[in-house]
Amino acid sequence: MSQLFRRKSMNLMISQSQNKTLERTMGVWDLIFLGVGCVIGTGIFVVTGVVAAESAGPGIMLSFVLAGIACALAAFCYAEFSSAVPLSGSVYTYTYATLGELFAFLIGWDLMLEYVLAVAAVATGWSAYFQSLIAGFNIHLPAVISSAPGVGKGGMIDLPAILIIMCITALVSKGIKESIKFNNIMVFVKLGVILLFIIVGVFYVKPENWTPFLPFGFSGVITGAATVFFAYIGFDVIATASEEVKNPGKTMPIGIIGSLAICTTLYIAVSAVLTGMIPFTELNVGAPVALALESVGHNSIAGIISIGAVMGITTVILALIYAQVRLSFAMSRDGLLPKIMSSVNKKTKTPFKNTWLTGSIAACIAGFVDLTTLAHLVNMGTLAAFTLISIAIIVLRKKFPDLKGSFRVPFVPVLPIISALLCLGLAISLPGITWISFVIWLVIGTIIYFLYSKKHSNLNK
Repeated sequence: MSQLFRRKSMNLMISQSQNKTLERTMGVWDLIFLGVGCVIGTGIFVVTGVVAAESAGPGIMLSFVLAGIACALAAFCYAEFSSAVPLSGSVYTYTYATLGELFAFLIGWDLMLEYVLAVAAVATGWSAYFQSLIAGFNIHLPAVISSAPGVGKGGMIDLPAILIIMCITALVSKGIKESIKFNNIMVFVKLGVILLFIIVGVFYVKPENWTPFLPFGFSGVITGAATVFFAYIGFDVIATASEEVKNPGKTMPIGIIGSLAICTTLYIAVSAVLTGMIPFTELNVGAPVALALESVGHNSIAGIISIGAVMGITTVILALIYAQVRLSFAMSRDGLLPKIMSSVNKKTKTPFKNTWLTGSIAACIAGFVDLTTLAHLVNMGTLAAFTLISIAIIVLRKKFPDLKGSFRVPFVPVLPIISALLCLGLAISLPGITWISFVIWLVIGTIIYFLYSKKHSNLNK
């Protein structure tokens, strides 16, 4: 039993963080843009309208506030860990040092599924937006190559989804400098498009559209918060970049908290303008932001928004592939996964083989699998990670009182306990099939741990 909960030495982790296996090239704005690139995507362009129409009405602004608070508490924990132990692997690494190997492997196993499914799901959304965009130029792809089997469109393969994943995979495998430069440009354009909508739309806001403010009651706001939580998934991706950041002790907390603050502000602003421009009952559409602009005669700007949405979703795919590769790289380096996944290309300074393996798997899922049921696992994986890191920060303070980073979570253990309870509460609201799928995946992971990882672990030597 003691072997199952053996912990990775803090001295070893600090020593590994000082190695230069990966190239340290990222600054604070690179980190913030990485977080914004992952968080701001389909959530702001789609989820805002659907949740307003079905759950919260104009009270969706409060839903984003509540979801933002739940994420902020977890963000504080990530910030302290990443400043004290700037090592790739995010919550997997932090759990390994505090709660032990078995918990670390299972949360890493869980996050691997989350990231791959998220890449596939987001690529499917990218495909839909891209097809809608080119349809405006009277270009229509045959149904047989534009949707996955089982979605009711007569498709055999979602080719656009596969192609965008493989293109981003090629970029990420080429090098961190190229990936970050591309991401920063795309995020800059995406933020410009969102600000354009806010600036133009605020002049068409009708306060009467905000009445009633809570048409579904406060319970609707809570339901909305659980739903829009999906829109916040991604800021934790920053924690996987610890070994490629300049001065991570100071940079990581600013990147994590800064990106979350920017995203929360934009979500609230967009939802306020959106529900003020058009009655919330009309927003249950695939492109609510474009609909709102078209309703006031700004068709050309609506087209620009669609282009921004395609760019925005592209950066989400990039950030998720990057995070998945760095997570599995860390697990492989510890011996819990095959060594090929921690092999670093001497020329690109990236886990080259791991990147292409990850991209290929995600592309196959996006191209051939209906993700309607599996997508719920993305939320579950994130909530599990947030719960564990909240618990781990309490253990860190108790076991390693002398280990101090540039940022420390205030009011420990009260805030971490509140964070864990909030995340558990949101997880309980997920469908039963999600819990069943989650447990099945963990059982598979447990079997793999005992058959392979436990024996090959570096701590076993």
